Amino acid sequence: MRRVFHKLESGKMVTPVYIFLLIYTIMALVWWGVLLFRQSDQITGYERENLAMRIDSTQQPMQYHLAEQRITKNEELRTFKFLGEGAIFLLILLVGAWLVYRAIRKQLKLQQQQQNFLMAVTHELKSPIAAAKLNLETIRKRKLDEEKQHKLIDNTIRETNRLDQLCNNILLASQFESDRNQLFREDLNFSDLLQAGTDEIEARTNSHTIVTDIQPGIWLNGDKFMLQIVLSNLVENAIKYVPKGTEIRVLLFEKDRLLKWQVIDAGPGIPAGEKDRIFQKFYRIGNENTRSAKGSGLGLFLTRKIIEQHNGTIVVKDNAPAGTIFEITLGEYSAQTA
Repeated sequence: MRRVFHKLESGKMVTPVYIFLLIYTIMALVWWGVLLFRQSDQITGYERENLAMRIDSTQQPMQYHLAEQRITKNEELRTFKFLGEGAIFLLILLVGAWLVYRAIRKQLKLQQQQQNFLMAVTHELKSPIAAAKLNLETIRKRKLDEEKQHKLIDNTIRETNRLDQLCNNILLASQFESDRNQLFREDLNFSDLLQAGTDEIEARTNSHTIVTDIQPGIWLNGDKFMLQIVLSNLVENAIKYVPKGTEIRVLLFEKDRLLKWQVIDAGPGIPAGEKDRIFQKFYRIGNENTRSAKGSGLGLFLTRKIIEQHNGTIVVKDNAPAGTIFEITLGEYSAQTA
């Protein structure tokens, strides 16, 4: 019994059981209709027998004919009533069944995404913790020269930064879900913020080349911490999914009195059907068994939420000849020239 219940919870038996119950309910409705039509035929038969006993068709043909017409009309009205009510009940049943099925599938899908998220987060948490622990134990147990110690310490700091970013993403996702997140706006030199953030990511990345083309003197009223998270999520996302040795570009420029912020890669690209779904919470292309890139499925979800809080938009475009362009459009900014 427990095994059956577990299968129902996991969704493996939900669809067959649901279809069986739906078919059973429809068949019960059809049987109810058959019984009503049988009852209607019996009523018509009783009425005609009663008519034959009350009125002689040979002596009073006109009255008999009128009574016969009334019986036939009542039968037709009952037939129309049964068919109409049955059709309405069947329509309500099918619409309700479809809504319930969609809700169940949505809940099961969310449950599966949450399970995938927990698996991914567990791996994401254990990896930097294990790496930092190994580095610290190496420093404690072995006498290393100063250069090797600095290298291990820098690696440990990178792993703790990665752990800190994951924790921030989880906390922010919880705050966005409960509408408790508030921006701490201030006037920022957005150009310098992007350049410094990109330089920091490039310093701890040896697998890709990060190129910037940032228009100087762009000021923005926004949340510094949140915008840094957006930059980190977009660039780190590109690092995860594009081949090693390729170039990642970060651009900031004005176009049609709007501020454009782009992160461009030359990776495999994103299928058209996935471009809207990648911004959903916990959603990742593929599944936990087939995808190779690490991640929790929260980065792009938080990115869109943060940009929307800054009254901006983010879209995904195809890069030519290959790759992806994440383009953010912001309207509230100021440009200062030297």
